[in-house]
Amino acid sequence: MSVENLNTEYGFGGRLSSVFPSQILMDITEVCNLACVHCPHPSFKNSAHYAGRFLDVELNEKMIDEVKHYGKGSTQYIRYASNGEPLVHPQGYDMIESAVKHSGVYVTLTTNGTIMNEKRTQRLLDAGVHMIDISIDAYREETYKAIRVNGDLNVTRDNVLRLLKWVKESKSQTKVVVSFVEQPNNADEVSDFEKFWYDAGIDRVVIRRMHSCSGALGELATQRREIQLDKPRKPCLYPWERIVVNAKGELAFCPSDWVHGSTIQDYRDTSINEVWQSDFYKALRQAHLNNEYSRHSFCGNCPDWASTRWPHEGLSYADMITEFQS
Repeated sequence: MSVENLNTEYGFGGRLSSVFPSQILMDITEVCNLACVHCPHPSFKNSAHYAGRFLDVELNEKMIDEVKHYGKGSTQYIRYASNGEPLVHPQGYDMIESAVKHSGVYVTLTTNGTIMNEKRTQRLLDAGVHMIDISIDAYREETYKAIRVNGDLNVTRDNVLRLLKWVKESKSQTKVVVSFVEQPNNADEVSDFEKFWYDAGIDRVVIRRMHSCSGALGELATQRREIQLDKPRKPCLYPWERIVVNAKGELAFCPSDWVHGSTIQDYRDTSINEVWQSDFYKALRQAHLNNEYSRHSFCGNCPDWASTRWPHEGLSYADMITEFQS
C-alpha cells in the first residue's frame, strides 16, 4: 500500500499534509531549572546524551524561512517546547518573535512559568506569541513541590495571574493555557485545578495523560507494555503530523526522544521540506502501517503509541489550536 495514497483511517488528509509538516516542534534547549518527577530530564542531565545545548539562532531562522515558503496551507503551528525550559535560551524571546513576525503561521510556547517575571512576561507579550501554555500539574503547594522539584507554586501561580491580567488590560490576542499531567499523586486535584484556573479567566485547562516519554521512564514503560500485550497496535500519529528541530540542530521524528534515537539528519545539511518527503519518512510511515519495526527499533520499543490521538479519534491539542485560530 502506498503511503502517498492511503485510503485507510490512518494517513494524510485534513490537517495532516504530505507537502509539509502540520506541526514544527522547536526543541531549543536541553537546559531546565526544574526536576519534575514525570519527566526524564533529571536522568537525561546525568547521561552521555546531555551537553546543556542551545539551538543556534541561524537554524531557527532557517526553519522560519522554510515555513514561510512551504508551510502555507500545510503548517498549522510552530511550537517552542523543549526537553528543557525554552525561556532559559539566551535568544529565546528573539527566536519566538521572529517566528511570529515572519513565518506566517500560529506560534506557541510551552513553559514551566517559573522564571516568567514582569520583564519576561512583557517581552513575550511584545513578541506577540499567539499562545502560552504553562505546565503546572498541581493545585496544592505541597503537591507542586513533590512533582515540580525546585519550583514554587506561589511564584508560578502569581506569574500566570499577572500574565492573565496584562493580557486582559492590553487587549492582547495571546491565549493563555495551563496544563496538568495527571498522575497518582495529583489525581485528586483535577477538579480544584480546573475550577481555580477557569475562575481566574484562563482560556483553557489541558489535562494530559502521563506517558513514558518513548520508554525513557522505565517503570511506566513496563506497565504500559504489560497492559497493551493483547491490544492490536495502531500507527503512531507523529510521522504524519510533526517534525522536531532539536537543540543539537538535528531533525528528528519524535518529540519524546531523550536518547537521540529518532534523529534523521543534521538540519545544517538538509531541509525540512526535503526530509518530510524523503524515502526515510516514507519507509517509517510504512513501518507503522505494517506494524513492522525491524529497521525502526526506536518506534518498535515505544509503548506510547496508544497515547497519540488521530484526527478521527477525538479532540486533541491541535483542535484547541484550531479553535483559537478561528
